[in-house]
Amino acid sequence: MKVSQAAGWGILAGAAGVAAMTIAEKIEQRFTRRPDSYVPAHTLERLLGLPHKPDEQRLALNWTMHWGQGIVLGAVRGLMAARGVRGAVGSFLFLNLRLLNDQTLENATGVGALPWTWPRDEQVIDLVHKGIYAFVAGAIADRMVPGPPRPAVPRAGWTVGQPA
Repeated sequence: MKVSQAAGWGILAGAAGVAAMTIAEKIEQRFTRRPDSYVPAHTLERLLGLPHKPDEQRLALNWTMHWGQGIVLGAVRGLMAARGVRGAVGSFLFLNLRLLNDQTLENATGVGALPWTWPRDEQVIDLVHKGIYAFVAGAIADRMVPGPPRPAVPRAGWTVGQPA
């Protein structure tokens, strides 16, 4: 499969992952009464050098950043699947990429706070939602993108104190 095809399938997988994450967020918000976050809009506003607006005027900017990050990063998950980084391990690695992307952009623009300074409930909520995104996108990418033409060669195991 061509790189562009794997990335294309990954983009679709990323869109499905964002959709699943968004549905989960809305369900969670009904139970927790947590308000919508406008951090994505604030981040994109700073990245683009746009003038500051009140949150109620930022919905389009918020959705652009929320969906845009997930869709664009989905291309990476498609490429991971094509190179054999698949399954639960591939999705776990991808989860970390998504978290790294969010935190880098949010903190580089001065919008976010370091996650270990957040209340624990917000940390858990963010990890669960990003996990839903990563594992849904990963499952779809793994299904749509064929793996490498030859399987990976297993490594020899080792035991502590004995040579490999």
